[in-house]
Amino acid sequence: MSNSNVNAAKGRRYTTKEKAEIIAFVDKVNSEKGRGGQSAASKKYKISPLTISSWIRSGIGGGSISASSGSGSVAGPIGKKLSKLQALHDQIAKAEKELGKLKSQFNALKAAL
Repeated sequence: MSNSNVNAAKGRRYTTKEKAEIIAFVDKVNSEKGRGGQSAASKKYKISPLTISSWIRSGIGGGSISASSGSGSVAGPIGKKLSKLQALHDQIAKAEKELGKLKSQFNALKAAL
């Protein structure tokens, strides 16, 4: 019995193309119904919703598929929103780093008074 548990833990590996197809299905259902794409894909492809969510967050296999590849947008509205969120996050991180440098300079000058 322990051997079957080991095999079950490995799981199936999906190609980038398969992931893109599943994410496209999620986007299609979401655009038609407004929501429920992840659940529908989970049932149709027999994949955990968490796995699908992980693919969406990571930009499908680490972002190796762009919206310009293939016909139409692969990640759809979700991908666009995630891209904007990532850009804003990067901008905030950069601003916080700069703010940290300014605070350090401020405190050094203040201590020198």
